[in-house]
Amino acid sequence: MDIKKGYTNRGFQDIEFRDINSVSCSIQKSSLATEDAIWFGVNDADPKILASKTKEGGTGWVTHDIPKEVLLTTRMHLTQDQVKDLLPILQTFAETGRLPD
Repeated sequence: MDIKKGYTNRGFQDIEFRDINSVSCSIQKSSLATEDAIWFGVNDADPKILASKTKEGGTGWVTHDIPKEVLLTTRMHLTQDQVKDLLPILQTFAETGRLPD
């Protein structure tokens, strides 16, 4: 996996990578002032609609424009404690390919 480390335009650490489907993802240090946190997830929701539901018709999934006034949340906002709670689950998967019982 190609992992690129950098900083946001506001100076927060940012790590960029692509998932198994080549979707752009990131882990970014949060600007939250009350506790340490990160943003973690895909960078773009990339909304799709069934082509058969569009005026043009067709089959499969096609890009669906979302109005600029609509916000789609694509990343988790996690505290250190939440990450600590997730680590054993991720470690088990990394070692076994399964989720813990």
